[in-house]
Amino acid sequence: MSNDFTFCPSCGGKNIENKKNRKWFCPDCGFDLYNNVAAAVGCIITNSAGEVLFEMRGKEPRRGFLALPGGFVDPDESAEAAAVRECTEELGATVERVEYLCSYPNTYLYREITYKTCDLFFTAALPANAVLHRQEKEVTQLVWKSVQNKKELDELPLAFESARVALSKWIAKNEENK
Repeated sequence: MSNDFTFCPSCGGKNIENKKNRKWFCPDCGFDLYNNVAAAVGCIITNSAGEVLFEMRGKEPRRGFLALPGGFVDPDESAEAAAVRECTEELGATVERVEYLCSYPNTYLYREITYKTCDLFFTAALPANAVLHRQEKEVTQLVWKSVQNKKELDELPLAFESARVALSKWIAKNEENK
């Protein structure tokens, strides 16, 4: 799906052009609007049994599917700060030892608009005394799942392919460290 305007948001002219889904240009007034990629974060958090914490999504897109705790990076916010903030909002606990793992492009369809994102994934830890409280508007359930190999990963009903790629890299990294 492409995101298109039928008129220029600046002058109202009907000659607005979509330039390869990268930007919109109005030849009538010179208006330029770039379709930039949004940054999002996700955290791989494990428990003492080595299971990964997932959220069951409570809203679209992909309601009912599993996702890693995370969300969009706010303006003027680092990816690391966004990871901590999103986990605090969604889990009710502040994560520690946030370490970059990898990034992967994603497509996020929301209310018939396609957003292209660059998802940055981190590993993180919960404090020993953490008590989790899910963010009720966005998360219907918190679940711990074993993700020790490709078979377990393939069985997960994940909301986004980018999380599957990140978990695959995480599994490979764990194998290297054994």
